[in-house]
Amino acid sequence: MPARGLEAYAIICAELYLRLQRAQILCVVPFRCPGVWGWGMISKTLWAAFAVAFACAGAAFAAAPLAAYGRLPSVSHMVLSPNGDLLAFAKETETKRFLVIYDLNARKPKALVSLTDQKLRALQWADDSHLLITTSVTTLPRGLEGRRSEYYMAQAYDVQTNTSRALLEHIRGLGDNVETMNVIEGTPEPRIIDGQSFVFVRGIYFPNNTGRLGLFRVNLVTGDTRMVSNPHNVNAENWVVDETGNIVAEADYNEADQHWKMVLYRNGERSTAVDVAAPVEGPQIEGLSEDGTAVIFSLPEAEEGRVYQQISLKDGSTTSWRHGDMQFGELFTDIRSGRVSGGSRLAERNDYVFFDQHLQVMWNSVKAAFKSATNMDLDSWSSDNRKAIVHAFGQDYGDGFFLVDLNTHKADPIGSAYDGVVDVAPVKWIDYKAADGRKIQAYLTLPLNREPKNLPLIVLPHGGPHSRDYPGFDWFSQALASRGYVVLQPQFRGSDGFGKDLLEAGFGEFGKKMQTDLSDGVRALAAQGLVDPKRVCIVGASYGGYAALAGATLDTGVYRCAVSIAGLSDLKGQLKYWHWPRNTLDDRSERFWDRFLNVEDASDPKLAAISPIKHVDKISIPILLIHGRDDTVVPFFQSDDMADELKSAKKPYEFVVLKAEDHWLSRSETRLQMLEATVKFLEANNPPN
Repeated sequence: MPARGLEAYAIICAELYLRLQRAQILCVVPFRCPGVWGWGMISKTLWAAFAVAFACAGAAFAAAPLAAYGRLPSVSHMVLSPNGDLLAFAKETETKRFLVIYDLNARKPKALVSLTDQKLRALQWADDSHLLITTSVTTLPRGLEGRRSEYYMAQAYDVQTNTSRALLEHIRGLGDNVETMNVIEGTPEPRIIDGQSFVFVRGIYFPNNTGRLGLFRVNLVTGDTRMVSNPHNVNAENWVVDETGNIVAEADYNEADQHWKMVLYRNGERSTAVDVAAPVEGPQIEGLSEDGTAVIFSLPEAEEGRVYQQISLKDGSTTSWRHGDMQFGELFTDIRSGRVSGGSRLAERNDYVFFDQHLQVMWNSVKAAFKSATNMDLDSWSSDNRKAIVHAFGQDYGDGFFLVDLNTHKADPIGSAYDGVVDVAPVKWIDYKAADGRKIQAYLTLPLNREPKNLPLIVLPHGGPHSRDYPGFDWFSQALASRGYVVLQPQFRGSDGFGKDLLEAGFGEFGKKMQTDLSDGVRALAAQGLVDPKRVCIVGASYGGYAALAGATLDTGVYRCAVSIAGLSDLKGQLKYWHWPRNTLDDRSERFWDRFLNVEDASDPKLAAISPIKHVDKISIPILLIHGRDDTVVPFFQSDDMADELKSAKKPYEFVVLKAEDHWLSRSETRLQMLEATVKFLEANNPPN
């Protein structure tokens, strides 16, 4: 029986061991490592560290409790230290959340840090002694004007002294009239300079009482923090720092003329290397070339895909990048040198391309060891690329983390991302035709142990809408499938990640073809006999929540019920909320939405035709609204006002308010509250049996 859901280390294993003892599970089998390394027993030492047990083979399938899916992942954010000796990760229990720093050599925890009251966003190692912890908070800082937002902060945790320090404290070298915030933008970039550890991070400073981005350098040992970008350049947005800590390129955006510029730093002088009009999408700096002699940047997507170019740091000449024809989903860089080392290629499943052939061979070996996995993610590698944390998903693996050691040719289980979820529902990549003939691709999740015939269906459109669904374990669709539902996740027109044509096909199609792409999927599955067209509901969050409400108001007759989680109901109100005239950084975003909605601005009368709140009279099915009070993306009033309209029109509805919850369902308690309310509503209005 393949290994699934193995809890990792002493503190975690003890918890699992006691749980298994209480359950009196007697059948214990060895873990077998599948793949190119053959089949082998876990070492006795590892057995001592792992208290691993499995339910006996042939046991009847029983759905995991909703709490197993609804709470935050049991284990997440796994990262290896550069030397591969330490592993850091977040551990979620029923009552608390904490950071574990585990010593892989000593096989015991080195440190435990409480995270119960914090929203953890990222972990990364700056060096072998300093772990960077990024968290966020929903607030409007005192002294600022505008609306509440999500602010990100980072601290460096010293594993030797068990102390931490905020990254942007006590900034030196700024004038008395310039204020700063302990807030970061983007991912911190560590560098080792003259044997000392530094981190370069984008932060916010306030020249003339207006927030701007600057680049700051933090000495992780002394805490000395200085602004290293030009404080007088208020248009700068991003910087490229080489491995010696020098700025070699800068990206600027001037809202006045809507131009994007790349500035090179060569021989102590600044020179503009790229200057293009960019009213909405613009170029993007990707990083340094593999040899560090050029800056790689990408132009907005053309018909054939993204266009990659490189600019020489020696003479400023521009040429095509030699890897540009591979068409990556995204590029990734070595965070300690800023050099591009490879990229992801994503369609129905994830894959990676590395420019170093030795590295590519190693990744191919890792993939081969998990050849039956539905999807694999590379979460972290040691700096010598000999140890890796991989995240495997599939019916043979569940949703598990593994430590791959290329020195010993072993893949040891670390833990399950969702403790308690033993059996996962199979996921298929399908396609169907929309009414106008366009091919729409989708993920289809099927319930276990049910004949694939005349099943109930949940349509689960993603948010964005300029986003997409991703391969791997999706807790929401898996939870619904565990209750007996087929789950359809269409990549409808307007989705991102599938080329310019599909994205632009969504422009002006809010509530129109973007909506019928979903119901066309229902009809396609019904025609195959897989689902019962009379037992279909639509559930979604953010834009998906809008699609759920549009399914009840604009594309009626398809669904028995609808669940909108943090969904838009009033597009005019949303555009007005997003517009803050004193913050020109929002202007590009507003132009993007004007184009997507095919309107001039928030006063455009066409918005009423595609706003569900204006068509409540057409609703004939039950509606469930769920919204967090701390939502700063789609504000709470979008559901609150919709609830008032439904009440006035005497339409069947329920409204669940998530206290202190943001747009992303970042807290276990309220995420589970959302899932339990959704399943209860679905089972009442569209019973799975």
